[in-house]
Amino acid sequence: MSQAGRNLKYLRKLRNWTQEEFASKLKIKRSLIGAYEEERADPRLDVMQTLSEMFKVSLEELLVQDIGATKGTDYLSKRRQMKLMSADRNLIAFVPVKAAAGYLAGYADSEFIDELNTFTLPMIKGGNCRAFEIIGDSMLPTPSGSVIVGEKVESLENLKNNTPCIVVTNSEGIVYKRILKNNRNRTKVTLMSDNPAFQPYQVFKSDIHEMWEAKAVIQKVSDHQRWDVDSLVNLVSDLQSQVSSIKKKLN
Repeated sequence: MSQAGRNLKYLRKLRNWTQEEFASKLKIKRSLIGAYEEERADPRLDVMQTLSEMFKVSLEELLVQDIGATKGTDYLSKRRQMKLMSADRNLIAFVPVKAAAGYLAGYADSEFIDELNTFTLPMIKGGNCRAFEIIGDSMLPTPSGSVIVGEKVESLENLKNNTPCIVVTNSEGIVYKRILKNNRNRTKVTLMSDNPAFQPYQVFKSDIHEMWEAKAVIQKVSDHQRWDVDSLVNLVSDLQSQVSSIKKKLN
């Protein structure tokens, strides 16, 4: 038998989840949790993969190591301590699309953030930064699947109009848009797409949890035909008309 059952039990108790709650999160029957923890059966590979993603622990560690007894220390606490020791390296936490729902609930939870994967970029030299994977075509020519690295916006008042940002709200979730402040209605801001096919819309400032000013975009090299000059001119013209129309309404 592997260490998987013991580790599964340890990680469940670490979060203070009941077997029923844990089974729901793993999308399996509660009776299977009991069988795994009592080492009457080994967890299936798909369950182990879900567990690995949930706690950011490798499959090898789950199968081979006794995580709860690693030199008598809390394994996940040790991981967090290592991250804190590396703080001067400007680590950037990464929020993939599959973690977006969890991020809305855990964005202010240091334990949740500590469990996100991290990376560094040579062009990012400090500041409070985070990276988000985006989906959809609303910000073309930035393609779906790109990763936006943003710096935390501490004050909306100091943010310039037309600045691209990752915006985290209850109503819209995590979106990548340009920000336009409303001079007439100070309770709302307008979110505008770079793709003119998508109409701007407003959100209440009170609904915004976080804003991250875009500092870098990471995307795959595209094998599509490059944009021709006429297409770019038309796109810029449409955007300018859109901005002018919105400014007239705001003023």
